[in-house]
Amino acid sequence: MSAITTHVLDAVLGKPAAGVAVRLERREPDQSEAGHWVPVSAGETDADGRCRNLAPHAPAGTYRLTFSTAAYVNRHGRSSIYPEVTIEFDCDGETHYHIPLLFADNSYTTYRGS
Repeated sequence: MSAITTHVLDAVLGKPAAGVAVRLERREPDQSEAGHWVPVSAGETDADGRCRNLAPHAPAGTYRLTFSTAAYVNRHGRSSIYPEVTIEFDCDGETHYHIPLLFADNSYTTYRGS
C-alpha cells in the first residue's frame, strides 16, 4: 500500500470524481524559512475517485497534494472559483496517510481518512 493516498468526491454529483489530476510534493529545507517544494509524484483519480499509488514510501516531513479542480469541473460543464485546491499536511514517516477531498464548485473540505 502507498504511504500517501487520496480520494476525491464530487459533492455536486454525489459520486467519486474520476480524472482529477493530482500532484504530490514534499517540502525540502533551504536557506529560506519556507523551504522549496520537490515533486514526488503525479497522477489522476481513477473511476472510483482514488489515487492509490502516490508514494510507496514517505519519509517524515511536510507534503502537499494539489488537485486540478478547474479542469475537472470545466469538463463537466461547470465552473469553480478554485482553479486548484492544495492541502498541506505533516507526515510522521511511519503510518499511512489518506487525505480525501470533498469538492463542490464553490467549496471544499478535507480530513484525515483511513
